[in-house]
Amino acid sequence: MKLGIVGLPNVGKSTLFNAITKAGAESANYPFCTIDPNVGIVAVPDERLDTLAKMYQPKKVTPTTIEFVDIAGLVKGASRGEGLGNKFLSHIREVDAIVHVVRCFDDGNIVHVDGSVDPARDIETISLELIFADIEAIDKRMDKTRKQMKSGDKKYQVELELLERIKATLEKGLPVRSMTFTPEEAEYVEQLFLLTWKPVLYAANVSEDGLSTIDQNPYVAKVREIAANENAEVIVVCAKIEEEISQLDDDEKQMFLEELGLAESGLDKLIKASYKLLGLISYLTAGETEVRAWTIVKGTKAPQAAGKIHSDFERGFIRAEIVAYEDLIRCGSYAAAREQGLVRSEGKEYVMQDGDVTLFRFNV
Repeated sequence: MKLGIVGLPNVGKSTLFNAITKAGAESANYPFCTIDPNVGIVAVPDERLDTLAKMYQPKKVTPTTIEFVDIAGLVKGASRGEGLGNKFLSHIREVDAIVHVVRCFDDGNIVHVDGSVDPARDIETISLELIFADIEAIDKRMDKTRKQMKSGDKKYQVELELLERIKATLEKGLPVRSMTFTPEEAEYVEQLFLLTWKPVLYAANVSEDGLSTIDQNPYVAKVREIAANENAEVIVVCAKIEEEISQLDDDEKQMFLEELGLAESGLDKLIKASYKLLGLISYLTAGETEVRAWTIVKGTKAPQAAGKIHSDFERGFIRAEIVAYEDLIRCGSYAAAREQGLVRSEGKEYVMQDGDVTLFRFNV
């Protein structure tokens, strides 16, 4: 899973990226300090792995990972190549989802590229650039489809009507993800690789003392209102605090969070929201050699899940022996879970569930 962190210059993108990956991307009080996208791979926090590790005492524990890409700041006119526009747009095309960092605090010491804090304007600036790029892509596709219509195949007329509907939505300033499609239409739209079709998670970046007054923050309220209108998610973070947390060990981190009255870090919230946004779940494998989490799309069947481990597992799939994580922990051991009839043998049509502790049987 690859998430692109975007936003106007000086909204806290690189600070948040530093906190997430500890990669030390240069963070400076001027636009375009991130020229090439920094990439960081971070382990997905999953307390289930720690519990299974105590049970199995494996040689290693391997969490699943998530890739964050810190993309250069955007200015008006990017779709026409202004600033780092073309580079910015090409980097966004490569990610699975967009984390749009929006500044939701006032601070005279941190320059805003437009001179004032206004989340609605900031969101619109980036959204419009992505919309302009998509309109250009749709126009090209419509020209191609009109030529194909000369063959007499009626499917091209249906495609043209769908493209016209998409263009009309974009021209209203709305992203493609705000539209509703039939499963067949969605499959077609997926192949258009439109920027505004990508799922978006807004990260409302508040000040260090702003976490305790989120409900009174008019900037955060505006971000939530915009997100609700376009099928996007919102989390509230303080990039500065996340950067401080990233420097602490686990015990210190927990104490720091408790002092702030927070149940979890912004990073944990960000990853959980990203999984939900992309419809992802994790299944688990456990043994004396390794305890590991594997990320799959919700709805994946057992053979394809097995293929995440190795293509041979999918090709020679026989069955999956599965016990739900909660049942395994309640029983105290795999053997005890089997005795109680909680280890199931599932075939090729089984749809994997989050937290399935799985042993695949295969033969090639």
